[in-house]
Amino acid sequence: MNVVPISETTPPAPAPLDVWSYEDHALDLDLRWWAAANYLTVGQIYLRENALLREPLRLEHIKPRLLGHWGTSPGLSMIYALINRVIRETHTDWLYVTGPGHGGPALVAAGWLEGTYSEIYPHVGDDAAGVRTLFRQFSSPGGVPSHVSVQTPGSIHEGGELGYALVHAAGAAFDNPELTVACVVGDGEAETGPLSGSWRLPAFLNARRDGAVLPILHVNGYKIAGPTLLGRSSDDNIVSYLRGQGWDPTIVAGDDPREVFPALYGALRGAQARIESMRHEARSGGSPTAQAPWPAIVLRTPKGWTGPDVVDGVQVQGTFRAHQVPLAGLAENPEHLRMLEEWLRSYAPETLFDEHGRLVPELRALAPEGDKRMSATPHANGGRVREDLPAIDLATYEVAIEAPGRLRVSNTFSSGELMRDLYAATTKPDGGGTFRLFSPDETASNRLQAVFDVTDRCFVGQVLDTDDHLGHDGRVMEVLSEHLCQGWLEGYTLTGRHGVFATYEAFAMVSASMAVQHVKWLQHAQELPWRESVSSLNVLLTSTCWRNDHNGFSHQGPGLIDAMLPLSPGVVRVWLPPDANSTLSIMDHCLRSTDHVNLIVVDKQQHLQYLTLEEAHRHCATGAGVWEWAGNCPEDEQPDIVLACAGDVPTQEALAAAELLRDHVPDLKVRFVNVVDLMALLPENDHPHGYADSQFDDLFTPDKHVVFAFHGYPRAVHQLIHGRSNPGRFHVRGFSEQGTTTTPFDMVVLNRMSRYHLAQEVLRRASRRPDGWDELRRLCAHRLAEHERYIREHLEDLPDIAGWTWRAAEV
Repeated sequence: MNVVPISETTPPAPAPLDVWSYEDHALDLDLRWWAAANYLTVGQIYLRENALLREPLRLEHIKPRLLGHWGTSPGLSMIYALINRVIRETHTDWLYVTGPGHGGPALVAAGWLEGTYSEIYPHVGDDAAGVRTLFRQFSSPGGVPSHVSVQTPGSIHEGGELGYALVHAAGAAFDNPELTVACVVGDGEAETGPLSGSWRLPAFLNARRDGAVLPILHVNGYKIAGPTLLGRSSDDNIVSYLRGQGWDPTIVAGDDPREVFPALYGALRGAQARIESMRHEARSGGSPTAQAPWPAIVLRTPKGWTGPDVVDGVQVQGTFRAHQVPLAGLAENPEHLRMLEEWLRSYAPETLFDEHGRLVPELRALAPEGDKRMSATPHANGGRVREDLPAIDLATYEVAIEAPGRLRVSNTFSSGELMRDLYAATTKPDGGGTFRLFSPDETASNRLQAVFDVTDRCFVGQVLDTDDHLGHDGRVMEVLSEHLCQGWLEGYTLTGRHGVFATYEAFAMVSASMAVQHVKWLQHAQELPWRESVSSLNVLLTSTCWRNDHNGFSHQGPGLIDAMLPLSPGVVRVWLPPDANSTLSIMDHCLRSTDHVNLIVVDKQQHLQYLTLEEAHRHCATGAGVWEWAGNCPEDEQPDIVLACAGDVPTQEALAAAELLRDHVPDLKVRFVNVVDLMALLPENDHPHGYADSQFDDLFTPDKHVVFAFHGYPRAVHQLIHGRSNPGRFHVRGFSEQGTTTTPFDMVVLNRMSRYHLAQEVLRRASRRPDGWDELRRLCAHRLAEHERYIREHLEDLPDIAGWTWRAAEV
């Protein structure tokens, strides 16, 4: 057993660990509460009957399938018990984030012991019948998952996909000045890239306006089948590493609960005292750059602590064998059944639960009151504290349109102005707020730099005269990690705030699985009436595949659209605005929406503008529509062919193709359709935004060929329109993994989505060949050849293509 406080900081070291009284009576109570949590954890994994062992354990009391994770659970429950004591003694607000999310039964047990579980789920009562239900539902059909899932009270973090505990804890702490987030980081999870990057949090956490994050690195030595790297590292190496990241760690280690409990309690009280001191100093005028390193705890305990030690002559406790189900094959091995009963009875359940199966009064009294309970904190149910964003008149940012397709502006700049004013309108007197922008060093690159009119980039460190819009109190979050940016925003929105994650389109795939996990969380949250609605996760993808011509092939990839499309229709929205006003309308809508993952795909470069703000509002609300001015088919007539598009660059190329068709084959009746809400293409029964078949056919006709210029991979459109009338009539041109450092127009040429390719496709699919058909076909081939020669000689696009604007039809 050892306890090693580490401090080489300028401010005074924390008080000695024995300064806070922890008497034997308190220790005995906490150990009994821990025993109750451990008993309930084991029971959830194994039992379906005889929940409180009121009779000898028999095979028919055992679940037919044994699922769950025991190994990390005792450590999680010990930490929980001692934080509860700290909460009661200090009256502070804490949130518990469990990186080892597979320790689900421990957190379910804690919620039941605090009474929250039975309040939220009345069918899981606080008595013997409730314990039976609690056990039977765990990892069972119609029950709850084995992880710390959305169904678990007090959770904002599922933890099945490891790596995001500390980043979610950080998002919860930003602009939450009185909150302390206890974040348990598993030593297996610590091997992931996102978690490694998350240790840099002290460079962004400002004690003046933010809450605190207390990492508790739980080192129990093993993953599912092998040792952890940190488990085989020395204390000195771990301490040196954490110090280098900006933390001041205390090590608590041992295998005797009567020694570890007091040591961990002292470390927690010391950390809380350090946090309060840092808050006082920062909020009394101290500089954030002078703030002490944030406290952290390194906890070494045996994996599977208090469980079976040796099974069948093989060491289990303290090894990887304790990770999931230490005793298996009970039907084939009666000795294992006997060992399970011995294990369960070692917690003395008859002393923990009364004759009715309720937790005994002296243990019930250990829970904090009301919302101070970590299983009941409103910070883990962010809709309870969420405030709507203030109303802002979007007309302030409107791009004035005199005629469609003539003016060029950046499609994202006005949205940056909107975010600037949201920053200003939501800033609080302490310098915090309820809105933040997260971006991997790309705020200005993505033309959102208007936010710097009112705030800086956040950096709690040395600021130089040569830095640009960098400040200790800045609230624009930039770090070169998509994982951190998205994870910070997830934690921020789940605890009741609003924000945007803006990134280059191709590199959103770095954190694509995070987006998938967040969709799954929101999908299940919508099914839980006690989970209040939270702000949507808004992902702005810019620097898109079509206009990253200057960066090369690595920067070109629209794959996140494809990753999102198959997911929950109740959650996922994909937007492809064609211009600045539609981008503004969509951005405002998404920021005010709840319980969605909004994917907004629009390029940052200057583009032609088409819609007034009022027109943009109508178009975005409808999701798709016919642009009468762009086609030459009267509204009350059927076209010969439909020319459709979705996305800014595809819209321009489709319009240019429409102009070619109008000029050279004027008798060919073309209907022009623009799609801004991609989910409108789905049938109405498959998505809330989906069109009815009649509505879809009114737009695209029931039988005419459709040439579709699409922002992403063509397969996405084919996937969406499956089941529509004759889907084979849709001919989609989109990104086909072609291109590198080249000119903007060459990108659409290489991917065969240029105006000339679209016009050729229309001619190929048209049901008749009017006058001018052959001439236009030859013109397209000639212009494509001319383009290829010109860019190789002049290194830029043909002037008439680079400067093309829409020319209205002559009356």
